[in-house]
Amino acid sequence: MTASRNASVAVVGAGDYIGAAISRRFAAEGYTVFAGRRNGDKLAPLVAEIEAAGGICHGRTLDARQEQSVIDFLAEADRTAPLEACIFNVGGNVNFPILETTERVFRKVWEMACYAGFFTGREAARLMLQHGRGSIFFTGATASVRGGSGFAAFASAKAGLRALAQSMARELGPKNIHVAHLVIDSGVDTAWVRERRAKATGSAEVAPDVLMNPASIADAYWYLHQQKRDAWTHELDLRPFGERW
Repeated sequence: MTASRNASVAVVGAGDYIGAAISRRFAAEGYTVFAGRRNGDKLAPLVAEIEAAGGICHGRTLDARQEQSVIDFLAEADRTAPLEACIFNVGGNVNFPILETTERVFRKVWEMACYAGFFTGREAARLMLQHGRGSIFFTGATASVRGGSGFAAFASAKAGLRALAQSMARELGPKNIHVAHLVIDSGVDTAWVRERRAKATGSAEVAPDVLMNPASIADAYWYLHQQKRDAWTHELDLRPFGERW
């Protein structure tokens, strides 16, 4: 474990896979981690794991669709140690034929995958501008750049998040805040994805290098955060070499 830094990272949407892996990666580099998800009690194993390895992690219940909840979460992180990085990692990937996509489904997916990103990005920027630096990263998907059959709600939300990230990058880049959007263009190696693939193919076997390891994805976030500002990446698409595109 690297020596502790006087800096924090906030992970909004610290789920069991990508979000947890990002939290571990930054904690290993000495950052104080603030991990937030709707069911904060589910973060206890991650907090215990990071602390056992010598890191610092605070798990919080967070509804990223609620403005005040996001404001309070990021403010607490910044009070503890200056907020240096913020990762928005909320999903909302659901499949509904267009005629079965209800108003409630469309609105909830948009709230999770786009609207919540606006709150997160705006409030992170507000704090980072006071420090004169920072990184704000948004987790995207294949749907960010290409709508698919049955994914009208998810694709429209993720495309909106991508446009938000572009606008923020143009506005905040000259103010020394690195805004980036990551397109995760493949299935991630999770129990849920493996179950879905098994149902679709009739086999539990998955060929090597078809699914992405969350730890490998987390390395990409750390790489972006370490970039020098004379060569910042705004959009980075990630896929295993076994993925067709």
